[in-house]
Amino acid sequence: MCGISAVLSLGAYPAESKGEQFPSLNEQLSKSLDFVQHRGPDARGEWVSDDGKVHLGHVRLSIVDLSPEANQPFHDSENDVHAIVNGELYNDEYYRNLLGGEYEFRSLSDCEIVLALYKHYGLSFLSHLQGEFALILWDARRKVFIGARDRYGVKSLYYTVVNNQLLVATEMKCFLPFGWKPEWDVQDLRECGWMFGAGTVFKGVQSVAPGHYIISRSFKPVQDAVYWDLEYPDKRTPELRSEAEMVEGVRTRLMEAIKVRLRADVPLGIYLSGGIDSSAVAGMVAHLVKEEGACLGNDKSHLLSRIKCFTVQFDKDSGADESDVAQRTAEWLGVDFHPIPVNEDVFVSKFEDTVWHSETPMPDTNGIGRLAMAQVAKSHGEGSDEHFGGYQHFLDDFLLESDPSWPSSPSEKEIAEVVKRLKDTSLTLASSVDKRGIPESTNRMLNNTSVLNLLASAGGMPFAKWTDMYTATSPATAQVESLDGRVRDSIAHRWHPLHTSEYLFTKGCFSNLMLRYLGDNIDMVHHVETRPPFLDHYLTEYVNTLPPSLKIKFSSTDGSLTEKFILREAVRPFITEEIYTRKKKPYLGPTKFQEDGPLHQLILRLASRENVDALGFVDWEKTQEHVRKAFQDKDSLSLRAAFSVCQFVVLSQRFGVARANA
Repeated sequence: MCGISAVLSLGAYPAESKGEQFPSLNEQLSKSLDFVQHRGPDARGEWVSDDGKVHLGHVRLSIVDLSPEANQPFHDSENDVHAIVNGELYNDEYYRNLLGGEYEFRSLSDCEIVLALYKHYGLSFLSHLQGEFALILWDARRKVFIGARDRYGVKSLYYTVVNNQLLVATEMKCFLPFGWKPEWDVQDLRECGWMFGAGTVFKGVQSVAPGHYIISRSFKPVQDAVYWDLEYPDKRTPELRSEAEMVEGVRTRLMEAIKVRLRADVPLGIYLSGGIDSSAVAGMVAHLVKEEGACLGNDKSHLLSRIKCFTVQFDKDSGADESDVAQRTAEWLGVDFHPIPVNEDVFVSKFEDTVWHSETPMPDTNGIGRLAMAQVAKSHGEGSDEHFGGYQHFLDDFLLESDPSWPSSPSEKEIAEVVKRLKDTSLTLASSVDKRGIPESTNRMLNNTSVLNLLASAGGMPFAKWTDMYTATSPATAQVESLDGRVRDSIAHRWHPLHTSEYLFTKGCFSNLMLRYLGDNIDMVHHVETRPPFLDHYLTEYVNTLPPSLKIKFSSTDGSLTEKFILREAVRPFITEEIYTRKKKPYLGPTKFQEDGPLHQLILRLASRENVDALGFVDWEKTQEHVRKAFQDKDSLSLRAAFSVCQFVVLSQRFGVARANA
């Protein structure tokens, strides 16, 4: 809902005097907020500590409590604790009642509870927050600076050090006014650290990891710590709950996650595709409005026809359009349906802006469609596939082992038969992943799961030969070694491979790429607040305890596998039969485009020899071959590689990145 930028002058940095350096730093903070003004068009607030060592800046998009009293930064009555918050918190009324006797609330903003919780619980306040958030808190009395991010990384938060000043902001471009000179982190690019870890494509810039916080005491260098992590049961422990009980458990928690996200003092709407996730959200919202009298944001009419649903409408011959399915769902529910046409001209017009705002090279057209939809929509969102076993590449890891926790799971013999059939029919992705170059020790650490290597291979960047000096460590090795030792032990001994795959995907690619390119960074370009109910931690903590064999259901009758089985059962009363029986189809934009068409011309312009050479770490001749195969041979992998190069070119030009050299 907002954008934040902050500066902490670290201990060795010379003290400033108000007459000399204050104005320049204040001006830099203001310019940094200009970069994210689109995230907060309703108000702007800037605050400087008396000693000039802490600067807090905030731009506000008003969602809950539209009054000036809810503008940020927040300050406690003693003027000791100060905070800026980006996001939505859903349990604020409970804590207002609990802590109202000891904390003087100045607004009805949900985000003000951050101060009250910190003063009551100390550093443990983070565990009491429910929602999507990134925040910065300064305790002036104790000289403690905290930057924290929500459990799944819905909201972004980056940090770096420039001139011995700690800079923390919603988007990396906010660092530019402070004298930051971006450089490519070629080692991280080759090891895919920017895709899976806390690193980014730029040297010295890190993201606060999901469920983590950074802390500086007495102006010392920051330390990183975790306050929450995903957990899964021991795969050998039998499940004692009945299937019906677990289906009801999912339904109840998902309904509650949606219900709390309907609160707002502005209109709300729903993204609706042809998939089960958004259809379930739309169906449950319709149920809450019609049967329980819930209000959709500030709309108190309780009319289903006032529920606005938006969907991307690709060209019918693209093979990617799901708008007809979405429209049938909308008609079944009786809601207001708005298809948003997205064709090749739209891809071209929004390509560069999508890269600039997402700050994430992700080699497909999906984010461009999302940006077009956000231009006319308000939304709900993501997170089901990561927890319910919805991605096709999860099938391979599900089939690595039997599931002793559930009695009707497939036997070793049945698993072998299914694996053979899938390989023969090429129905899975991971089965074809090339594991050459990956040490056996890494495969053992990963318990032979393949999701990391699969994702690292996507896009096939045409790196320059000199960058091979950074390939001694494979991406899979680098990422599994970056995990906490307790997590690696759980992967090797406790977790079912499906849960390992879910963990690795959720903690890395999902947060670093998908939630940036297909989530908050893109939605907020047009002031759309993303509220993904499937990422409510009360729901996900429950779902993580479910047996793998109820997430992906094996049929002993015909040997078929049904992904997201328990979710299908949980939301069945709220979706059409078409959606209930429909096979999972990921949200993917078109992948085939005509030679010499608008997109081809854009790619040729961006992937010119001059532009590619300016990157320094990309081979131009290999790039040209990818471009040729993408448009002449309609090769989708080459198209992804060409997209990746062009996205790096856009980042290079707009960020002013220096050329990488050996």
